Amino acid sequence: MLFTPFEIKETVDMFMRYRLDIRAITMGISLLDCVSSSGEESRRRIREKLLRFAGKLVQTGRDIETEYGIPIINRRIAVTPIALVAGACGDSDYTAFAKTLDSAASELGVDFVGGFSALVQKGFTEGDRKLVDSIPSALAETERVCSSVNLASGKSGINMDAVRRMGEIVKATAEKTADRDGIGCAKLVVFCNAPEDNPFMAGAFHGTGEGEACLNVGVSGPGVIKAALEHHRGAGFDELADVIKKTAFKITRMGQLVGMEAAKRLNVPFGILDLSLAPTPAAGDSVARILEEMGLEAAGTHGTTAALAMLTDMVKKGGVMASTHVGGFSGAFIPVSEDEGMVAALRSGSISLDKLEAMTSVCSVGLDMIALPGDTGAATISAIIADEMAIGMVNNKTTAVRVIPVPGKREGDWAEFGGLLGGAPIMAVNPAKSDVFISRGGRIPAPIHSFRN
Repeated sequence: MLFTPFEIKETVDMFMRYRLDIRAITMGISLLDCVSSSGEESRRRIREKLLRFAGKLVQTGRDIETEYGIPIINRRIAVTPIALVAGACGDSDYTAFAKTLDSAASELGVDFVGGFSALVQKGFTEGDRKLVDSIPSALAETERVCSSVNLASGKSGINMDAVRRMGEIVKATAEKTADRDGIGCAKLVVFCNAPEDNPFMAGAFHGTGEGEACLNVGVSGPGVIKAALEHHRGAGFDELADVIKKTAFKITRMGQLVGMEAAKRLNVPFGILDLSLAPTPAAGDSVARILEEMGLEAAGTHGTTAALAMLTDMVKKGGVMASTHVGGFSGAFIPVSEDEGMVAALRSGSISLDKLEAMTSVCSVGLDMIALPGDTGAATISAIIADEMAIGMVNNKTTAVRVIPVPGKREGDWAEFGGLLGGAPIMAVNPAKSDVFISRGGRIPAPIHSFRN
C-alpha cells in the first residue's frame, strides 16, 4: 500500500502536534487459582503469578514505543476482583492484599494495578463487606492500587445498601488522605454495569468471564479529533459526524496494531481495544474543546449534551469499523480535573454538577474526577451516586462516579491531584439534604425493559 505525502504528514501531526497516544496497555490476569484458606498463602500466589505473567509488560511497551514511534503512556495490570479471591481466607481486613498488589506493581514497574474490587449489585457476600471496609486503608497505604465497586446493573437494579455504604467509604478515604487533597478517592470509582474488560483506571478489573490472561488497549486522541474539526468550520452536522467517524477509524487502527503486536510478544491473547477520548490536563488534549469547536461558546452551555451525544456515537461507529474486538467504554470521557477545557468551563461558571450529570446520560462513563467541598456529607455523596446509578440502570449503559470531597476545602478553592489527574476548583453541591432517602436501604428494582428473555 502506497501512502501520499499528505497522509504521512497527517500521521506525524497526530503524534507530534495533537497528542495522539496509546493511553494504556493493560494486562488482565486471572487470580482465581490463587484462592487459599490462608491469606498469607493466597498473597504469595498472587505475587508469584503477577511477576510471572507481567514480567515483560513494561519492557515490551518500551520496545514497541521505540520501534513504531507510538507513545504508550501507561502500562497497567487488572486482576480478578479481590473480594472473590480473598473471600476464602479468614482475614478480617484485606489491606494486606492491596499491599501485595502494590509491591508487585512497584517491582514490575507498572503504573497502576486495578482490581481491588467487589461486585455487589444485588448483595454483599462476607468477602465483599470485608473488601469494602478495607478500601480507605488500602488506598491510603498504597501508591499504585485502584479500587472499584459495582453497585447496580440493568438486570439487578440498584443496591441502595451498597450505595449508602460507599458514600461513607468515599468520605473515609478522603480523610485518610487529607494531607494530599483526598487523593485516595481519585483511585476509587463506583459503577453501574461495570465492563469486565476495561483498560482504564481506576475501574479496571479482570472479569470472571475472561480467560487466564489477555492484553487490552486504551487509545486516546481528543486533540486529533479537534484538529480534524477545525478544517470543517461552518459545515453541517452530517459532515461533522463523518469527519469524527473517519478520524476515530484512523486512531483505532493504530491501537489495533499496537495491541496485536504487544499481545503476540507477551504470548497472551489480544482482548479488546477501547477507543475512549480520555483528556489530560495538557492544552490541546481536551474533550471540552472538541465540544466548543462544534460551535459552543463554552462546555456546559445549552447544546452541550447534544454535541457530546454525537461525539460519543461517532467515536463508537468509527472504532467498530477499525477493530474486530472493541470493548471497555469506547466513547468520550468527561473527567473534570483531567480536562483543561472542563476546568476553564467550571471557572467561567458555564458548567455545574447538574449539567455534568445530564452529560453522563450520553457519554461513556459518568461523574468523574470532581472535587467537592470537604464538608459534603456521606449521604449527599450517596445520593449523587444513586442518581448516576439510575441513569446507567434505566439506559442500560455504563455509568460511574469518582468524586473527591477534599478535606478542609470549600467551594471555589483549588484541589491539586498531580500528573494526569490534574487539579480543579471545588464544585458546589445542592445544599438540600437527601439523608432520609438514602437511609431507607434495600434495592431499587430493575426497570421493566430489563426483562428481555
